[in-house]
Amino acid sequence: MEIELLKQEGTPNNVIEHCEAVYKKAMEIATNFDNVDEDLIRKGALLHDIGRSKTHDITHAIEGVKIAQNYGYDKDVLNIIERHIGAGITESEAEKLGLPVKSYIPQTLEEKIVAHADNLVSGSKEVDIDFVIKKWKRRIDDSDDNIERLLKLDEELIKSFEE
Repeated sequence: MEIELLKQEGTPNNVIEHCEAVYKKAMEIATNFDNVDEDLIRKGALLHDIGRSKTHDITHAIEGVKIAQNYGYDKDVLNIIERHIGAGITESEAEKLGLPVKSYIPQTLEEKIVAHADNLVSGSKEVDIDFVIKKWKRRIDDSDDNIERLLKLDEELIKSFEE
């Protein structure tokens, strides 16, 4: 159903392929946990970039929430869409970026899983954490806090399970 919704909204094919790859990666990460809502992860991962049917800038998360809300998705899915960018965006970062001022930091396990799966997929290809760090250093002026959050997320969701 979510793929049909992406198509109905005019989401570009490459974005749909990206969403499918993020879903696959998110489900892989989810295997590290017993207490995860896989249906919520599926919906959130497949719809996290639905706002890209309207814009490709940072506000795509806000636009995505509006679209998913119109289709009756619940707050848990909306939160994944809103909080999936990077390892989250703080209130002060949101203000600098021109977003509504509030925290966009992933809170729940499902939000964190989808956000991090999104980090680890470039286009429709899986990438490693070093690739993400290099990309962020090129794109983000003051990337230190963002990279610290990224590494913390990676430790919580992946590294601590690699023994």
